[in-house]
Amino acid sequence: MTPAPAEPRTVATPLAAIRALRPRQWTKNGVLLVPLLFAKNITVAGQLLRSAIAVAAFCLLASGVYVMNDWFDREKDRLHPEKKFRPIAAGQLGLPSVLVLIALCWGGTLVLSLALGGAFVGVALSYVVLQLLYTTLLKHVVLLDVMALALGFIVRVVAGAVAIDVQVSNWLFLCTLLGAVFLGFAKRRAELSSLEDGAAAHRASLGEYTQTMLDQMMSISAACTILAYGLYTVSPETIARVGSDHLKLTVPCVIFGVFRYLFLVHKRGLGGSPEKVLLSDLPLIADIAVFLGIVAWGLYF
Repeated sequence: MTPAPAEPRTVATPLAAIRALRPRQWTKNGVLLVPLLFAKNITVAGQLLRSAIAVAAFCLLASGVYVMNDWFDREKDRLHPEKKFRPIAAGQLGLPSVLVLIALCWGGTLVLSLALGGAFVGVALSYVVLQLLYTTLLKHVVLLDVMALALGFIVRVVAGAVAIDVQVSNWLFLCTLLGAVFLGFAKRRAELSSLEDGAAAHRASLGEYTQTMLDQMMSISAACTILAYGLYTVSPETIARVGSDHLKLTVPCVIFGVFRYLFLVHKRGLGGSPEKVLLSDLPLIADIAVFLGIVAWGLYF
């Protein structure tokens, strides 16, 4: 068994603090804008501002969670080929700095959440509880670790809906859940591939997976995601609400996006950081831009 590296000497810097907040992962909180977009509320007075506040609140909330996770996982992260460079694992931030960052992030979250109402505060607290369970328990249990990641996206969607006082449709719930499960299994496959024989030492649940198993689960969840979204666009309920069947034109974008992501996972070894893929792969960025353009045209014009 490989011994854990010695605790490095702490050298706190402002840049290290910013990196510990993982601003690149704030892109995940764009999910909070989905209810605003598909509820056709962008042009409703005040709704865009409330959604923006909700996104900012969850960016701070998630950053506090990332700092907390990194502190608890610092010893195992030092054995990881990429995570060992994170500020806490690298010894650039000690416990006092960690506590200050968490207090600032969650304090800011509370202020912004109160501006959106008690219901939003409740959703934000549920996200913290979920992440605490994930950090201490769920991420060590095979399959439940991926389901917990997926539930995190569901909570984000619910938060976006609560912020503008609309309901989360059954279709939005289903598509978000299936898409998040797909991303979760892709993340586990990338981790298993990069760590190889050291996967179980880094996290016990990784030792329970195999690449073949994860490939099958990715294929199933990818197919279900495409099917669920396609059925949503042509359902009578959607056509009646939108006023046309134009959303079906976005289905090719979803198919390409899912298949492109599978290509990047299998051929480029990506997938461990979905936000990195979304911010760096030009074909995927173009696909998302076309998708959003068609959605805007179909819903608002």
